[in-house]
Amino acid sequence: MEHISQQIARDLLSIKAVFFRPEEPFTWASGIKSPVYCDNRLTLTAPAVRSRVENALAETIRREYPAVQVLMGTSTAGIAHAAIAGHLLDLPMGYVRSGSKDHGRRNQIEGRLEPGQRVVVVEDLISTGGSVIEVVNVLREAGAEVLGIVSIFTYGMKKGLERLAEARVKNVSLTNFDTIAQVAAAERYIRQEDIARLIAFRDNPSDASWMGGHQ
Repeated sequence: MEHISQQIARDLLSIKAVFFRPEEPFTWASGIKSPVYCDNRLTLTAPAVRSRVENALAETIRREYPAVQVLMGTSTAGIAHAAIAGHLLDLPMGYVRSGSKDHGRRNQIEGRLEPGQRVVVVEDLISTGGSVIEVVNVLREAGAEVLGIVSIFTYGMKKGLERLAEARVKNVSLTNFDTIAQVAAAERYIRQEDIARLIAFRDNPSDASWMGGHQ
């Protein structure tokens, strides 16, 4: 698993799906300054990376959730990954909207889901965990047995870990913030001394004091 984690980290860095810029932080919608930008949708337009990511997702689901019956993607970033992994595993898939449609059957869950079916949620990345836990709750309310979540990347933020624990839902990610930071330093995307600043951000995103670490 460690080899896969490092390989996926290299892949995400190479296509700038996860892009570190500690000297010129990005600003999140919340106003928080962040040294990292994440857009795992870019994996879909990089065929070699996409192949490794989707095969790793399928293998992770097969290993961690062997009893799964249905995959459900998060809207919108998890939909394509759930569809491709579902194809590789010969499993049905659907997705969960952020809210019910305002027309037609007013579905929030798209695709067939029967009460009692065992579901794995497919997500692209997890930060604070709020959106993916909403999906888990929608599925549970519909009568599904949610076995857990599989995701491409997780920050490992304290708030996210606490929320997952409170929701009693397991998440398995292909790679994580710490691994990507180490690989980024090893391959000179960032300096070795930047790692401590990145981890300080990860541990407390609302505290911008890590920005004072550069010269």
